[in-house]
Amino acid sequence: MSSNVSEIASPSFWGRLAVRAFTRSWGRDVMLYTGGVSFFALLAVFPAIAILIGVYKVGLSIGPVSQQAAALADVLPHAARTIFLAEIERLASTSAGTVSAQSAFALIVGAYAAHRGFKALLAGLNLIHDETEPHGFFRFNLLAFFVAIFAFALFTLVSGAVVTARVMRHAGQAAAGTGVPTPSADLPFDGLLPALGLAVGLTLLYRYAMSHRTRVAWAPSIVGGVVATLLSMISSWLCAIYVEQIAQLGATYGSVGAVVVLLIWLSWNVNAIFYGGAFATEMEIAWRSRGAPDMDEATAEVVSLSARRASRR
Repeated sequence: MSSNVSEIASPSFWGRLAVRAFTRSWGRDVMLYTGGVSFFALLAVFPAIAILIGVYKVGLSIGPVSQQAAALADVLPHAARTIFLAEIERLASTSAGTVSAQSAFALIVGAYAAHRGFKALLAGLNLIHDETEPHGFFRFNLLAFFVAIFAFALFTLVSGAVVTARVMRHAGQAAAGTGVPTPSADLPFDGLLPALGLAVGLTLLYRYAMSHRTRVAWAPSIVGGVVATLLSMISSWLCAIYVEQIAQLGATYGSVGAVVVLLIWLSWNVNAIFYGGAFATEMEIAWRSRGAPDMDEATAEVVSLSARRASRR
């Protein structure tokens, strides 16, 4: 047991896992699911904004939802952020009756797109996890529905936390007489909250939805969630560099250039999610091949051994 744990704590073990996960997540069939998820996510994002603003217009204040959406728009590349914020401003300035009618139609379109997108996401993760027996029709659609509801609730919670943190920080600095902080000063803390929410959501997704035969152990689910979150943050940064400094997509695609940027950003992030699932899968396979069926029980020992090695350095 200790020899297995010692090997798992070595850097070479994680390097091999990274290579195998890349091979597993870069297959031709997985790329088909990546395209499907990206398309339906793009189709669902603007109806989701219309639904949120419609709800706030009818019964609450429009300010909070605009702030929430604008806060999370900071993670988008600048070219995609422009069209995102423009849509928020347009809907926020429209009359409540018009927005309510649009929200009713958007609910149908958004629900369809979100459901299809999460079905493609779950199907891709099942393929990555080598699920040979497909879900039943009713069970699979119900699972996609609950995953979509959970993702929407998590998005609202995280965006609300970002806005609350900003308001409290601005109020504290105003009370101290230091004025309003610059946007660059907000980014380290504000970027941490969406990353934490994404890591939690992906961990639960890998744990409960990637396999319908048995639940994925907590250790690979958490590691996969963290890996996918890091890759998502890196891909967002690289996408911003690519579309703003290397490829002038607006010159090629004209007025739809911002939509193309958003689609590229979505596809890179979907690739990150699939890679995290592949990493969790390879971690499970590597552990079981060493004769240790229950990975959760050994997680503490792995962490303890890694800590002892770090202290000796």
